[in-house]
Amino acid sequence: MKIKARRLEALKMLISSMELGSQEEVLRMLEREGFKLTQATLSRDLKQLKVAKAASMNGKYVYVLPNDAMYKRISTPISAMEMLQSSGYVSINFSGNMGVIKTRPGYASSLAYNIDAGDVPQLMGTIAGDDTIFIVIKEGYSHEDVASALRSLLSKPE
Repeated sequence: MKIKARRLEALKMLISSMELGSQEEVLRMLEREGFKLTQATLSRDLKQLKVAKAASMNGKYVYVLPNDAMYKRISTPISAMEMLQSSGYVSINFSGNMGVIKTRPGYASSLAYNIDAGDVPQLMGTIAGDDTIFIVIKEGYSHEDVASALRSLLSKPE
């Protein structure tokens, strides 16, 4: 993953997991994660991600990602780099020939891309939202067949 892409992912994780109210706070947190950048670069990154400021529960104005309902704040923050090292996968549930994969906020699209690119023979395809992937299972395959194929695909290091 290129440096800018990693930085933008780290920025999204920080904004979705912490209440950051100023660019100085954001720069400090990014530096803790190993990203040294200027205020101008941060400003461009925030604009590219369409980050806005909104009032938090305590009345403080903090940075939020677009469609903030999709980006749920987590109660026990871990470092952004720890978040980026995991696949983002949370769970999978099946009903008939359909399945729903739950991911951490912001991870569904990239995981669905990896599934589609992995050419899993048990699946017809995927549809991804922000934290949910819908899968359709081909006839003749069991839920365990699909879970096993996805387990091996999603556990591969990138």
